[in-house]
Amino acid sequence: MARAAPPAERPAFYALAAGGWRDLVTLLHPPYTAWHLSYVAIGAAMAPHLHASRLFAALAAFLLAVGVAAHALDELRGRPLGTALPDRVLIALALVGLGAAAAIGIYGAATVSLSLLPFTAAGVFLVLAYDLEWFGGRFHTDVWFALAWGAFPAATGFWVNSLAVHAAGVLAVAACFALSLAQRRLSSPARELRRRTLSVSGEQRLRDGRVIALDARSLAAPLEDALRACALAVTLLAAALVVLRLS
Repeated sequence: MARAAPPAERPAFYALAAGGWRDLVTLLHPPYTAWHLSYVAIGAAMAPHLHASRLFAALAAFLLAVGVAAHALDELRGRPLGTALPDRVLIALALVGLGAAAAIGIYGAATVSLSLLPFTAAGVFLVLAYDLEWFGGRFHTDVWFALAWGAFPAATGFWVNSLAVHAAGVLAVAACFALSLAQRRLSSPARELRRRTLSVSGEQRLRDGRVIALDARSLAAPLEDALRACALAVTLLAAALVVLRLS
């Protein structure tokens, strides 16, 4: 049975109050989904020529695969967001989202280049291997997170527009990998404090004599503030690059 999140503390800084349509919004992880979609746009903006139709198709595919399917599978395993969405709804969202994303990739391979087929297959594999923790969880690590949700979206956005390897694309992919790794290093302890910590006790003594009481909320706050700022900054940067290239 699905269990609602305790009202005392929401499972994520972007989580809405549990129940109904709000669970669907929370399931999308809005700031993180926008962040990872931005990598697609950043990669595309580095291509010698930016094709708007290819960019929007890639964005739609990643929204379905990552924003919908991957997050539905993640919620299905242990209910980390505490939504009340039935298992059958989460399974349907995962199947439809991943299937539609794969269909977009296959259509792109048929109309743009067959070289998009490996990207489509890799995308499906990464969603399933990461979220279902295949192979004993070997793909569910910080590095694989950065590769799957940072480097891969940027590489796909670049390739679908350039169909060739260029230095700018390689640098953009590396930058998105590093940004995604930084996100993971911030979000992991923030989740630990919000979802798995019963209590924190202690105090911080400053040289001027002040004493600051420590608790889980105060420790998580700077991590989540940094995540909010980064999500907004990366999204705005990606939008600026796309507007620049399409103007």
